[in-house]
Amino acid sequence: MKQTMRLFAVALFAGAATLGGYKLLEKDAPLQLATSQTESPINYTATNFSDSTPTTMIDFTVAAEATVNSVVHVINKTISRQPTNIHEFLRGGGQPRELIGSGSGVIITPDGYIITNNHVIEGASQIEITLNNNSTYPAELIGTDPKTDIALVKIDAGTELPFITFSDSDTVKVGEWVLAVGNPFRLTSTVTAGIVSAKARDLNELDGNAQSFIQTDAAVNRGNSGGALVNTRGELIGINTAITSETGSYVGYSFAVPSNIARKVTEDIMEFGNVQRAILGISGGNLDSARAEYYGVNDTEGVYVGSVESGSGADRGGIKKGDVIKKLDGLSVTKFSDLTGYLGAKRPNDIVDVTVIRDGDEKTIPVTLIKLETLEIPDVGVEVRKANMADLQKYGLKHGVEITRALTEDVARYKMEGNIIVQIDDYDTKDIDDVKKILNNRRKSDPLKLTFVNKKGETHSFIFR
Repeated sequence: MKQTMRLFAVALFAGAATLGGYKLLEKDAPLQLATSQTESPINYTATNFSDSTPTTMIDFTVAAEATVNSVVHVINKTISRQPTNIHEFLRGGGQPRELIGSGSGVIITPDGYIITNNHVIEGASQIEITLNNNSTYPAELIGTDPKTDIALVKIDAGTELPFITFSDSDTVKVGEWVLAVGNPFRLTSTVTAGIVSAKARDLNELDGNAQSFIQTDAAVNRGNSGGALVNTRGELIGINTAITSETGSYVGYSFAVPSNIARKVTEDIMEFGNVQRAILGISGGNLDSARAEYYGVNDTEGVYVGSVESGSGADRGGIKKGDVIKKLDGLSVTKFSDLTGYLGAKRPNDIVDVTVIRDGDEKTIPVTLIKLETLEIPDVGVEVRKANMADLQKYGLKHGVEITRALTEDVARYKMEGNIIVQIDDYDTKDIDDVKKILNNRRKSDPLKLTFVNKKGETHSFIFR
């Protein structure tokens, strides 16, 4: 009991001492009330600030509202015949069966012209377009270009339609926000957002078909093909065309045909019925450290000129073997797909300022582009173009068309590139028009005879069945 009383007394004394000390301190330091203080605001500037950089977050609704009604659903109907017995199998007959494929398209004029992908409507016996308001119309196929995978169709809706205006895809920047608008999974117009991941992408540099895609990480899935890739102002910068995926579904890599190429292709189809391709008249390739050392140049970026076609615009302008192309009309060229992408939006007889590095010096050379005239011969599996005069003189020939590339792996094994076809079915082939005329006047079931001169100057004839 005494021990408890002693502890209570100590606690009481300690509490009194603490309270007394607090009051002494309070007297020495009187309480200060907080007062408001106006300070100058701190201005934060983004590290990528420019005069055109918005100071607020980007509003995707503006671009979405401007585009969803201009993107359509494309339905491709084809008729397939499936043999039900051995007789139908041998004779090519069978019961007709309708197959339906689908994709997207972009209205580009108020009177109903629509861009889509060639692979969306390829082989169609009937094409239908469904607008975002669920109205459906039959479509007329105006023309296609398999090389760029662009097709043009038209509908008559009886009224003016909402459409998307073209933007200059050359001014698109890596890191820029974009929207992909399409009809995946047969839904109505769907919008996804992403950024431009890269420009001038060639998915296969060895296939002989130079590509120059815009790469984006905006989600693109089955059914998006032919849809719109637009900037934040709702302007068309590309036509969604392909994805890279091991599963067939979106994994972050989407590719679009640049709007400058798509616009030029559609304008050519409307005006000429086919695509007018323009070339410099050079062959070459990309540079890196190993190739720069091999060629004896100092540049690791640009297009090395391996050869110049005799009589071409490059030849007449003064471009030489060994030059390194660095710019076209002032736009930087770091790889071959930059060059092909820019020229893909040009026409024959256009003049392009080509900036090259030659022996360490920079030169700008105006070059008049020439028309690339090529034709694919599916029955043989080759692409041909008119042979130039230098090659004809080399083999003592008066005429012929040159095989430029193989269309199939089987034909590629024979290394026919550079051979000159002088006759098809015993008719002379002076140019591409002769080849077209011969092929159009023969029956598909007839064998095809090809007479050509190989790179050794030897003449051979093959019959293809």
